[in-house]
Amino acid sequence: MSATLDDGPFFHGTKADLRPGDLLTAGFRSNYRPEIVMNHIYFTALPDGAGLAAELAAGDAEPRVYRVEPTGAFENDPNVTDKKFPGNPTRSYRSTEPLRVVAEVDDWTRLAPEALQAWRERLAAIRADERGEIIN
Repeated sequence: MSATLDDGPFFHGTKADLRPGDLLTAGFRSNYRPEIVMNHIYFTALPDGAGLAAELAAGDAEPRVYRVEPTGAFENDPNVTDKKFPGNPTRSYRSTEPLRVVAEVDDWTRLAPEALQAWRERLAAIRADERGEIIN
């Protein structure tokens, strides 16, 4: 496990309607490769990064960002740390332990429709490329 860069606050983006005290757990399908059930729950120290994840999450519900607290150990997300970017500039983390919802965050930046479409096209290209591996 590599050293993490910060102590939070941390954020998680989703389309689920959650309340303070709810627990987010691993075991759901990846937003990026839906055929994969994830062994970890992912979060970031950047509210807008969580917002991007919320906007890209499956489903038609409104994207939401929550401030969360890890309930156990966590590590830098190896899908972006050093594999794609040196260090952890996205401040992305993952844990096998649940995240506790602290509060909903309303002041994150929504993507323009064109930017969101560009991200969706990028993800579609990654899904089509067998080398778009996720370290699970």
